[in-house]
Amino acid sequence: MNRQWRLASRPSGMVDESCFRWTEEPAPVLTQDGEILVRNLYLSLDPTQRGWIARDTYLPAVRIGDVMRSGAAGRVVESRDPAFAPGDVVFGMFGWQDYALVKNGALNKLPTGVPVELAMSALGVTGITAYFGVLDVGKPKAGETFVVSGAAGATGSVAGQVARIQGCRVVGIAGGPDKCDWLLKEAKFDAVIDYKRENVGVRLRELCPKGIDVYFDNVGGEQLDDALANLAMRGRIVLCGAIATYNDSELRPGPKHYLNLLLKRGRMEGFLVLDYMPRALEAVMQLWTWVREGKIVDRVDVQHGLENAPKTLRRLFEGKNQGKQLLKIAD
Repeated sequence: MNRQWRLASRPSGMVDESCFRWTEEPAPVLTQDGEILVRNLYLSLDPTQRGWIARDTYLPAVRIGDVMRSGAAGRVVESRDPAFAPGDVVFGMFGWQDYALVKNGALNKLPTGVPVELAMSALGVTGITAYFGVLDVGKPKAGETFVVSGAAGATGSVAGQVARIQGCRVVGIAGGPDKCDWLLKEAKFDAVIDYKRENVGVRLRELCPKGIDVYFDNVGGEQLDDALANLAMRGRIVLCGAIATYNDSELRPGPKHYLNLLLKRGRMEGFLVLDYMPRALEAVMQLWTWVREGKIVDRVDVQHGLENAPKTLRRLFEGKNQGKQLLKIAD
């Protein structure tokens, strides 16, 4: 049987289990050349999935009744595609289910010799996002001050480490002592701000007396406004995400300090990793080198059981995840 979570309703406010419906049906059977049957092993849980179920974004919204969209790593069980053989470990948008029938090249083999969890985190989509967001959009220079929000998350933690490798002084914003300690001791950030216990605006002024040269934003809301207020001359703001706002029922007022972009001759630019996927191998090879050299450390939060998929997605918005959020559903 193929256990599945299907979208039952659009969320209003915080996403929860009521948005989804649990179903079971026979596993798919291959009927045509080019088809591949994949047994999912790990699901990737990402903040952007909240947007996918609410409305059209950079992808069409998940339709009511469809299997919940999600990146996943799995093992090929059966194949009618000569490029894939049973036993191959692959990644694709396989969804919240045990088995996925895919075709037309809608999957990629994971790198040989790389642990699946690493391939889905620092070497996966979130790592690629961090790599290009920092280097191509932020363009940090040695000696500059680089600040990243959501710093202990899958993208933010890699972004800060990539900036450190470029010679920047790196300040992370995260929530809670465990996350902040990890950023200082393991990821080797220069300073951290615990937004749950400290005033972010005040601490940014104290830690960045000459202003922020590059701000990598994963959070939006008040933290983005605090960064705008402390922007350095020619400062750059990289818009990667806005997790603080994804569960809002109404749009928030815009940032109060946006005029600093004018006064400081600054630049604020959004980007999507989809635009960089033709260059993904470039990022993966460089990130893998840095991981092997010990310049980048990875942190993965693995929950267990397909039945816990909605709860695991919600962990991202409750600040409970420690690094990249994965859900293991099979060995």
